[in-house]
Amino acid sequence: MTNPTVVLVHGAFADATGWIGVISELRSSGIRVIAPSNPLRGLTSDATYLASVLAQVDGPAVLVGHSYGGALITVAGAAENVVGLVYVAAYVPHEGESLGQLQGSFPESPLTGNLKEWTYPLLDGDSGVEVTIEETAFPSVFAADVPEDVAGVLAVTQRPLATAAFTETASAAAWRTKPSWALVTGADRTISPEAQRFGAARAGAVVVELPDASHAVVLSEPTRVADLIRDAVRATS
Repeated sequence: MTNPTVVLVHGAFADATGWIGVISELRSSGIRVIAPSNPLRGLTSDATYLASVLAQVDGPAVLVGHSYGGALITVAGAAENVVGLVYVAAYVPHEGESLGQLQGSFPESPLTGNLKEWTYPLLDGDSGVEVTIEETAFPSVFAADVPEDVAGVLAVTQRPLATAAFTETASAAAWRTKPSWALVTGADRTISPEAQRFGAARAGAVVVELPDASHAVVLSEPTRVADLIRDAVRATS
């Protein structure tokens, strides 16, 4: 079999550069990797965009989703060339389920009370709503185990998430037919660890838990994240 390409999908309030340490680790192991930019405009359109990226990947692919990116790989992972799914501090929705419904089954995380709303223009002339994390709350909510100066930079460079992402439902659940792995962050204050564990168990994922890791685990623990991805690559090669 051809070794799969790893496709890294970032989540809300971040961009693809957050994968920098993970990319370095994977490339040092000779693994092909790409990290496309996630539009963050809604589950349906973002998953469609990711599917278009996958259609242009030569050969099999392992999808890796962080945070909201987990919902996208759940839907786009139905593509024929996807051979495995890796969830990192991520949502793992079921087909027909929205992130709001999934999150609503568990106690609210500190994220909920620290979101700031913004508006942006839509093509039809109306306005859409998007959210970021309040700048002063960002380090404790998103990146508690990242150096303070780095967390401060991340706070002012956030990419906002359209609120449609919380209400649109997943049109597929690729984990029903594809093998999956999950890294659960035990000190996460953005997506509750309980929600992560529930989704991973429902998907039958191979689970690794880091009890002290924050939501920004791809930055704070790139080697541990890369180790799990390497496991998925080996298992699907």
